[in-house]
Amino acid sequence: MENKLIATVDIGSHSCILLIAAFEDAPAAEGEAPRKNLVPKLQKVEVCRLGEDVYDEGTGEAKAISEKRIKELCDIMVKFRMDLHALGATLKAVVMTEAMRRACNQQEVLDAVEKAIWVRPQIISGEQEGKLTYRSVKEWHGEGLVTLDIGGGSTELSNGETTFSIPVGALKMFKEMGPIPGPEYKKFVKEVFKDVSFKGMTKKQVFLIGGTGTALAMVYLDKQQFDYRAIEGLELTVHDLDAVTTRISNLSKELRAMLPGLENGRHEVIICGLFWLKSLLEKLRVESFKISTAGLRFGLLYPPEAEPEEKPKPKRVPPWLKKKAEEEGN
Repeated sequence: MENKLIATVDIGSHSCILLIAAFEDAPAAEGEAPRKNLVPKLQKVEVCRLGEDVYDEGTGEAKAISEKRIKELCDIMVKFRMDLHALGATLKAVVMTEAMRRACNQQEVLDAVEKAIWVRPQIISGEQEGKLTYRSVKEWHGEGLVTLDIGGGSTELSNGETTFSIPVGALKMFKEMGPIPGPEYKKFVKEVFKDVSFKGMTKKQVFLIGGTGTALAMVYLDKQQFDYRAIEGLELTVHDLDAVTTRISNLSKELRAMLPGLENGRHEVIICGLFWLKSLLEKLRVESFKISTAGLRFGLLYPPEAEPEEKPKPKRVPPWLKKKAEEEGN
């Protein structure tokens, strides 16, 4: 495989991310087969906040994405297209997630984005999103882990075998509760978790993906600029999470916006994201977690894996028929 630049665009509920990357030779031990690593060359994040339009406060009903928001999104896509052309990168995929899954004017948005970036976007399901995210982290960190991807409008969890999406994210919570959740949060979480099973995902190494995780890492490390090498694999404890949450919550909105990683509107939704993260970690029964800068945009660039074959389920034999067969055998 040549070292040529390939790219994806992930259009989420809160932000759009452009990834330009290349497969490069990875160091291999003696006797190991040569392999390639996917190495990011350029990553750009632009806030679009599509979820502002579709998460209707109070009713939960989906709305149309406004013309103003569509224009802002298309302006971002034109900038991304210019970056792609400047670097000679091939755009492999443009995907849209929870906000577009809920929007009632999907075709209008898809048509507009296609005109701006010259590739037709795909609206992918929460399960697809979770599987692709897991794949991206597995390629860097191996098997036996759980990925936790907190976005603006949904949260995806995967252990490689089981993947599911919860329609809760930092922006969606902000729309319902404001910047700092109050007493109603406990009831909210109880209702959300009522029908969610974490079987097979507890007490494993958790990797946190998404804007909430990246912002948390940048505040914790006091990193003014995004540096994936410094953030990738950073391990934090629940105590660290509590300390950062308290620190951010005690600041005014203006001071919060000055913290690293909390620019462009992230300061408004970050506390909701951290509250939600704490609740998920409690359900996953872990005291620490790692942060990964991988995610959906990386997973889209790996060759698809073969789906595991489903084992045939044994036929259930009624007790009376089983007894009759035993009698006839005697």
